[in-house]
Amino acid sequence: MSRKNSWLRSSARCIAERLFDYPEIGPLSQVDARQALVKPARAQGVEFTVDAVEGIINHTKGYPYFLQEWGKHAWEVAQASPITAGDVQQASAQAIGALDESFFRVRFDRLTPLQKRYLRAMAELGAGPHRSGDIAEALGRKVTALAPVRNELIGKGMIWSPSHGDTAFTVPLFDEFMKRIIPDDTWKES
Repeated sequence: MSRKNSWLRSSARCIAERLFDYPEIGPLSQVDARQALVKPARAQGVEFTVDAVEGIINHTKGYPYFLQEWGKHAWEVAQASPITAGDVQQASAQAIGALDESFFRVRFDRLTPLQKRYLRAMAELGAGPHRSGDIAEALGRKVTALAPVRNELIGKGMIWSPSHGDTAFTVPLFDEFMKRIIPDDTWKES
């Protein structure tokens, strides 16, 4: 009986440890991103040129969902196989528009006005990561005053801290979306 209890405790501990194990999910490697585009297309008898694949990977930063979105729009634009870099370029506006309307907008709509301003200040600084002090300075506020906002945004999965005091967007291209959705300087106003 004690042997069974020991096994149960061990199993429970193992399950509990896995509940709090958060693997980092990020962009695909160049090789994996290439396969994610090329393999399903090839199965349908469609090819991509090397330049087209590189263009999509560069646009998407290897983010899996963005690869799918760009690949879909490039496929729809292409007149014939192989899909070319020109097709990818032509499809880019459509891919960005689709991401803006769905993927990015859904996340943006969950934000408070101050959270939007925080993210817009981050976007003004570029893709990141950025020091918390630099973001606070862009907003004309103290770091301590913005710490709760930063924590809320981390809790919502909008940003993360790659190292102490640094802040980065959790998905690529969100900085560019923030500049499109709030294009003027209204974010600087209190």
